[in-house]
Amino acid sequence: MIQTPTILLVEPTFYDVSYSINPWMDPDAWARDPRGMHRDAIQSFDALRTALGRAGFAVEVAAGAPGLPDMVFPANAAVVLDGRALLARFRYPQRRGEEAPFAQIFGALRERGLLDEVALLPEGCFQEGAGDCIWDAGRGHFWAGFGPRSSHEAATAVSEFFGQEVVALELATEQSYHLDVCFCPLSGGEILYYPPAFSEASLRELRARLPARLRIEASADDLRHFSVNAVNLDDQVVMTRTTPHLRTELGRRGYQLHEVDLTPFMLSGGGAYCMTLRLDRSSGPGIAAAAA
Repeated sequence: MIQTPTILLVEPTFYDVSYSINPWMDPDAWARDPRGMHRDAIQSFDALRTALGRAGFAVEVAAGAPGLPDMVFPANAAVVLDGRALLARFRYPQRRGEEAPFAQIFGALRERGLLDEVALLPEGCFQEGAGDCIWDAGRGHFWAGFGPRSSHEAATAVSEFFGQEVVALELATEQSYHLDVCFCPLSGGEILYYPPAFSEASLRELRARLPARLRIEASADDLRHFSVNAVNLDDQVVMTRTTPHLRTELGRRGYQLHEVDLTPFMLSGGGAYCMTLRLDRSSGPGIAAAAA
């Protein structure tokens, strides 16, 4: 199992926006200048890789595959904890083709000793990786989104595989099609989240578990900037170019931001977190005291 904070990225060689399976996807905008868009995507990817390094991450880069443009979003490929990877099963046929190449990628990581185990979900159980199942190190449990993509029963499958508590949250809008679009645990115990993304029952659950001082409510503008879709390590936060409101709030709480222009990937509905997958997550002692 990896000990160093490590991120998996997937090269954008085959990235484009040629279909739409969430409200953010804009294939028409891509089609107006596909060569220019692809050039910009490569530049954005390189900038993200650099920002992750500056934030303290080691980076593993895997190759994509022709005809599978959304492989650049490996957050959806698996849930990884304690050196064990539970591979995703995608709801939409446009992404199901990613399952086989990602299985090869994770198999290669296991062969190199970077992972200890790679496993499959039960047939028919839709679960779209760490995008819909986010480990909260401070509280020692997963938060799992269900609704648009992942099924409610997937929370039970994840809990049984990892032996960890999973708190299931219902996503109430198509805009927040994955949990990572609207929900981000931070190292200081705060949760950055967009309240309208959740059902009333899930909002009650969140507010019962989180004191007000640890709840950072994102605005609709923050959501549009994919600012909630952020990557956090200690006091470092890597994110898309954000809003003045959120920049000020996170800075006030002691976080240092690394902002990257990810516009080409936002055309597909993804930000910094979507483009990454942590490989070193551990269920060992976290920062539960800070979250109390």
